[in-house]
Amino acid sequence: MTFADNDIAYLVDVSPGTGTLPPRAWPPGSDAARLSLNGTWRFRLSEHAALDTGFAHEDFDPSAWDEVRVPGHWVLQGRGQGTHDGTYGSPAYTNTLYPFPLDPPYVPTENPTGDHLHRFDLPAGWPSDGGAVLRFDGVESCARVWLNGTELGEFKGSRLPHEFAVGPLLRPRGNVLAVRVHQWSSGSYLEDQDQWWMPGIFRDVTLLHRPEDAVRDHFVHASYDHDSGTGTLRVDSEPAGRVLIPGLGIDIASGESVTVAAEPWSAEQPRLYEGELVTGGERVRLRVGFRTVRVEDGLIKANGRPLLFRGVNRHEFHPETGRTLDLATMREDVLLMKRHNINAVRTSHYPPHPAFLDLCDELGLWVIDECDLETHGFHAVGWHGNPVADPRWTPALLDRAARMVERDKNHPSVVIWSLGNECDTGEGLTAMAGWIRERDPSRPIHYEGDLSCKDTDFYSRMYADHAEVDAIGRGAEDPLPDAGLDARRRGLPFLQCEYAHAMGNGPGGLAEYQALFERYPRLQGGFVWEWIDHGLAHEEFGYAYGGDYGEELHDGNFVCDGLLFPDRTPSPGLLDFKSVIQPVRMEGDGHEGVVTIRNLYDVVDLSHLTFTWSYEKDGETVREGVLDVPAVPAGGSTEVKLPEPPRRDPDAATQWTLRARLARDTAWAARGHLVAWAQLPVEYGMGAPVPGGSAPVADGARITLGSGTFDARTGTLLAVGGIPVRGFGLDVWRAPTDNDNGMSWLTGSSVAVKWRALGLDRMHHRVDAVESGTDALTVRTRVAPAASDLALRVTYHWISNGIRLALRADVEPEGVWKVPLPRIGVRLGLPAAYDRTTWWGAGPGESYPDTGSAAMQGIWSASVPELQTPYVRPQENGARADVRWLELTDGQRPLLVDGGTFSFTARPWSTAELDAAAHRTDLVAGDTVWLHLDAAHHGIGSESCGPGVLPDHRLDATRPARLAVQFSVRGSQEPRRPA
Repeated sequence: MTFADNDIAYLVDVSPGTGTLPPRAWPPGSDAARLSLNGTWRFRLSEHAALDTGFAHEDFDPSAWDEVRVPGHWVLQGRGQGTHDGTYGSPAYTNTLYPFPLDPPYVPTENPTGDHLHRFDLPAGWPSDGGAVLRFDGVESCARVWLNGTELGEFKGSRLPHEFAVGPLLRPRGNVLAVRVHQWSSGSYLEDQDQWWMPGIFRDVTLLHRPEDAVRDHFVHASYDHDSGTGTLRVDSEPAGRVLIPGLGIDIASGESVTVAAEPWSAEQPRLYEGELVTGGERVRLRVGFRTVRVEDGLIKANGRPLLFRGVNRHEFHPETGRTLDLATMREDVLLMKRHNINAVRTSHYPPHPAFLDLCDELGLWVIDECDLETHGFHAVGWHGNPVADPRWTPALLDRAARMVERDKNHPSVVIWSLGNECDTGEGLTAMAGWIRERDPSRPIHYEGDLSCKDTDFYSRMYADHAEVDAIGRGAEDPLPDAGLDARRRGLPFLQCEYAHAMGNGPGGLAEYQALFERYPRLQGGFVWEWIDHGLAHEEFGYAYGGDYGEELHDGNFVCDGLLFPDRTPSPGLLDFKSVIQPVRMEGDGHEGVVTIRNLYDVVDLSHLTFTWSYEKDGETVREGVLDVPAVPAGGSTEVKLPEPPRRDPDAATQWTLRARLARDTAWAARGHLVAWAQLPVEYGMGAPVPGGSAPVADGARITLGSGTFDARTGTLLAVGGIPVRGFGLDVWRAPTDNDNGMSWLTGSSVAVKWRALGLDRMHHRVDAVESGTDALTVRTRVAPAASDLALRVTYHWISNGIRLALRADVEPEGVWKVPLPRIGVRLGLPAAYDRTTWWGAGPGESYPDTGSAAMQGIWSASVPELQTPYVRPQENGARADVRWLELTDGQRPLLVDGGTFSFTARPWSTAELDAAAHRTDLVAGDTVWLHLDAAHHGIGSESCGPGVLPDHRLDATRPARLAVQFSVRGSQEPRRPA
């Protein structure tokens, strides 16, 4: 038997399907009746693409079948409680590789196939006139549909809508809808989109009444003339009707144009005018936003103003339901974006649920709407057989383009169409671009994969490093061989459609990217990869990633690369991004008391914000007030004089903290929401005085120096003020971050691979001398990896005044180090009871040399568990930088560390345990709090899929380093700092 002569030939047919209606706009509302068919459906899973269609007969009895939720993915469900238990298979994650042989258009015989049955009655009052449409908003990857025993057809295009005309088949009671869903089909070759492979009916299923003369389709054309301040509206519809916009006094026939005074729509001021399209059979809700988007003068402009995208790439994801999202979750995404200064979203790599775009219209986001298309896995065979270069697939590509454009064409938030992602090049993409330009010339087109840019209106790149982005901004990028295409490309705006890979700890280098975007007009911003970690809720692991379900091929935790943790808790990366892209810059000289305030919004002035100041001494606020800032227009700036500070104290550290907050409630945040902030130092203050005067006292196996106790043989610190210390010594290792590991799974090399090869995770310590002087203890050591002549000469200088114990650790590199160090500092273990911390420094969250833009200087407190950042794959995390003093306490005897500026981490597990952990649940607190006091850290970078650590943030072992800190155990009433 072959596919050609059996009942499943449609699986490998490269056409988009049969029986569906032409695509049309998705209306945000209508007075026509509708019935949601979401809910509990009967379900049967087969291992193969079943031939038997008897289940679709009206009299079939499915009582022996299981049940699943629709919408939903069957691999995330199971018997009993309806949660994933392996009954229906498991999710599988690959980034680029197809999990089946590359033999287009064929798919494996082992093709999980889910038969779904749903019985429903029409509600009382369902109209008997006219017709009805059965709508599927998303099914992965191929569906065959029957209603009341009659086959309707089949379709592919998982994240696109498909409708069938079903009016004559309906009856008041006892309707039977049967849907057969195949995990694999020819369509799977077009959907290799760096996400979990999860089959099922995962978006809504709806029955829509279509009265006679109902709206078959409509296209809202609403442009804006920024010179005259007028909007021009034309609504084309089938059939003709009337367009009513009461707020503008508009009452015109469809197809007619009218120009009126109107407010424009933008992401910053998403002005929508409510109205209706009225035909003989239906009233369709209209939400009109007037705006004109075009590429001119080498820039993308909206309503005449250039845009700067502060964007993210967003996959649809929920840790329990996969790509099935409810409206509340979609709204939460948009609200989080707005509250973190994000103004744009790229719908990677498919059109989202249509309700998400309604929210973007309402709350205000610029949207790149991307087609449901990616063929990345063909790169593994040199793009041989790539569908976008094979004309047999072009009808399927055009169908996908049409279903995106027709569904989403009436959303003012959609300002760019994207042909797809990582498909290389081919005539299919050219055909898509041509069709879209003809159908909707009002929006530019994006596609990153063709560097010639012949089919696009942007020069778009992924993960171009800072130096290359700088060159592009200056117009100095490497030329194309074709002079004509090169000239065209140099005249296009530049977008980083993906950058700053937000995997694990990081991304680093955000501020440097943003500085480039703001420096060169051609650089119109970018989209961080990506919005949310795709960690699936898992009973054993907490959150699962690739390989946790036994996949044959997988890409590990590369699926966890978002600015949100799976439960939608913002990561430090999102908090940093908010600060880096804040739309108000406040810069100046704190000592002189003059601040320059720049408005970086695209459209609005600053009248919607209130500005405040506070004056802080040694981390504590001593005065505060309101800062009078005029309504600076978009792109403008002003200078503001700060009030006179209290009496200056050069011995104290003083600073101004400036904040810009919402002056009134908005649809996305309440009055007082923090939009932007800055800190301006005034005086840096004096460091703690160096103690001295005590002499070391030897007593057998111990040496006592003031409050410190040391091992007489090794000079190792054993206790401070009676608090036991274990494991003291220089430490250069950190549990590698995802960015440290880089793409070693692909390239075989990364900074972490080099660290391990050198042996930085297993350094050997040799004591060369323990020297007791008249007022100091000096310990000389050599710290080195095995099988290497590289080393670090470390000298510990200890002095004390009887209460305070001061350490100066001098580190001298020996040999030629060709790799940077992870960190330079000392490690010590304290009793587990020391689990509460207070510090004066950067906080409240973590920060590293090239991260931590969200960290403010202040006094912060946290428990040791709260200091941990719960990355899905455990790794180096939780450092607090620029610390002037740190207190750890067990509630009775606080241990104070101060004396200089340092970074600290405190953990209930060791670095080795953190390094060995694959999931959060592998980490179990022990009997020790491990405290790291660091003089320096290597940066974080973005090398999990982007550039590495910038030179200014590398910790190269090319010069000496020094850590200076003091330890003391204070009484509960004693000050943290000596007078």
